[in-house]
Amino acid sequence: MCTEGEIATNTDPAGPWSLVVPLKPLARAKSRLGRAAGEDARPRLALAFAQDTVAAALDCSRVRDVVVVTDDVVAGAALAALGARIVPDAPEAGLNAALAHGARVARTLRPAAAVAALNADLPALRTGELARVLDFASAFPRAFLRDAAGIGTTFLSAAGGAEFRPAFGGPSGARHLASGAVDMALSGVDSVRRDVDTGEDLRVALALGVGPHTARIASAAASGCDR
Repeated sequence: MCTEGEIATNTDPAGPWSLVVPLKPLARAKSRLGRAAGEDARPRLALAFAQDTVAAALDCSRVRDVVVVTDDVVAGAALAALGARIVPDAPEAGLNAALAHGARVARTLRPAAAVAALNADLPALRTGELARVLDFASAFPRAFLRDAAGIGTTFLSAAGGAEFRPAFGGPSGARHLASGAVDMALSGVDSVRRDVDTGEDLRVALALGVGPHTARIASAAASGCDR
């Protein structure tokens, strides 16, 4: 684990990053939210999470571009309208294959690009907090940030020339650590760690302060439940 003050490499933290954001088809996304938010709201929330995540990422000065890997036509159109580059999930072999594919696409135009995977369900994402994570990660060949539970991963980076090697899903923090990636112990980046899978996760994200897309859908869903 590496904490602030332990950066050992002199790199350019302001160098441009390519972020890869994976997104399931909305009909299958966020299945655990259905009970809390309602099945009608669930796919709309999944899209809203992705919109707020991508919008915040694109607004970050450290980010050159965002590649969204998805086969969902509706989500693709909405995220392309924000400025993301949409890439079909050509491998169709699960999350990690999709991420590796997105990273290859990002490096097609910029072979030496620093790339990072970012979860699509970070509706409270703050641009400044993402910049801190990217600056910290830029000092290492590979680094990752654990989710709020400390078990999964919300962010995995690979510097220019470094192999990406995503291992998301379940206890991915342990797998990324075992793969040689640096475990970033950063404070004050709660919005980058707060992914949303359950109703309780959503309540915590709302307390942090979510983006406008999620706020609108969550409010509408809450109003519907109150009737």
